[in-house]
Amino acid sequence: MKSKTSMTLFLLLQLLYLMAGAQTTTNSNNLVLNKIQSVKPRNVIFILTDDHRYDFMGFTGKLPWLKTSNMDRLFTEGAWFKNAFVTTSLCSPSRASILTGAYSHVHTIVDNASPEPKNNIYFPQYLQKAGYQTAFFGKWHMGEEAAADNPRPGFNHWESFKGQGVYYNPTLNINGQQVSYKDSTYISDLLTEHAIGWLQKRDASKPFFLYLSHKAVHAPMQPAKRHLGIYKNQPYKVPATYYQTVADDYKKLNWPEWVKQQRYSWHGVDYMYHTHQPIEELVQNYCETLMGVDESVGAVLNYLKQQGLDKNTLIIYMGDNGFSFGEHGLIDKRHFYEESVKVPFLVYCPELFKGGQTIQKMVQNIDVAPTILSVAGLQQPADMPGKSFLPLLKADSIQWRNKIFYEYYWEYDFPMTPTVFGVRSDQFKYIRYYGIWDTNELYDLVNDPNETTNLINQPAYAGVVKQMATDLYDWLEQTKGMQIPLKKIARPAFGDYRHKHIQ
Repeated sequence: MKSKTSMTLFLLLQLLYLMAGAQTTTNSNNLVLNKIQSVKPRNVIFILTDDHRYDFMGFTGKLPWLKTSNMDRLFTEGAWFKNAFVTTSLCSPSRASILTGAYSHVHTIVDNASPEPKNNIYFPQYLQKAGYQTAFFGKWHMGEEAAADNPRPGFNHWESFKGQGVYYNPTLNINGQQVSYKDSTYISDLLTEHAIGWLQKRDASKPFFLYLSHKAVHAPMQPAKRHLGIYKNQPYKVPATYYQTVADDYKKLNWPEWVKQQRYSWHGVDYMYHTHQPIEELVQNYCETLMGVDESVGAVLNYLKQQGLDKNTLIIYMGDNGFSFGEHGLIDKRHFYEESVKVPFLVYCPELFKGGQTIQKMVQNIDVAPTILSVAGLQQPADMPGKSFLPLLKADSIQWRNKIFYEYYWEYDFPMTPTVFGVRSDQFKYIRYYGIWDTNELYDLVNDPNETTNLINQPAYAGVVKQMATDLYDWLEQTKGMQIPLKKIARPAFGDYRHKHIQ
């Protein structure tokens, strides 16, 4: 039997533990606002698109036949961040990182099935408390299906739908009320119309934050009827790394075996989405679907100009992740190759900076929240690892990151892609896999931008590998990411055609 002294000590320790937990809970729900007195709150519009590849815009010249006049305008009158990345190339984790300003292993929404933790704080909640009018329109795609109709934290007005949604005749949950649309209503048009309608009815005496979150251009792509066929038969030159996994050429380049195996899978060019669609058709359909998004951008810009708000409203346009169109024999995203992790990132506000800029510095989705908070005159919370990128637009001399970090956790539905950790500098990219018997990767991005030759085993690069591996694990340790999150799933894997009925 314990002595009276030891029992008292035990109870005291228990009380201190409970008090510490209660304090943590209180802090997570108490939105502390530190205002920057010299900053006048600015209106902000954040436009997010789904699976939009970083260089599929007219002004980049990647596809000479692709016309995106409104995205081009955002560039010519604003800025293009050429090296913008997500921390996890997957819908739900990336969206959660945008809203929380945190890495996936911190906010714990690590895949498309993860529930939303109750203690996550989304940056619009800070704006809301500071007096902003806030509204959300479109794809949320975080949390389990059963919770898809829950109110969106931080938004006075919200219109959303379950999961991926549909392109035609959608049902929207508008502030808790289900409203269905017919007559070939197209989702990109509907969301844009409702977003502008909300702007028209807002209180003009208060600043606003509008989050327009498109379903497009997520697969299976469906363009608006007016755009169907406009890019039919347009050419697509397959990437330099398209054919290496047809036979065994990839072995000479020291590519991982999983890349070869994925060629004939849901995310591979030879069985993409379990069809045998030619990749040229996929690209054409994708670009036709993108036209609805470009027109949406144009509608927003036109409204702002009509209201005299086009010079002083900050607009940020980005994708939630990138998209492969045949690089390494792959399609879609998840991996840490450039086309998967890079996203389009356009910023517009003529009153703040001159247009036509191309920014080379590396930014990430975790920088969105700090930037928007800063233009709202609010200091970012200390636990947000990102930074406001506004000084980069003003050519201010500031210290900026020289590397970015990446994580992706193996998904039950798509077991073809392993858990990935990575670090990228301006010259090198180091990719480290977990839970698979395969090779890691190192690429010299300056001399090998197509990521063709894996240098991981070459003695001349041993020092680079060691340093980048150290940087990677230091990051994980410092941000409390040294664990693999598990999610409870008991059903057949959606994308595994080899084992269709295994629970």
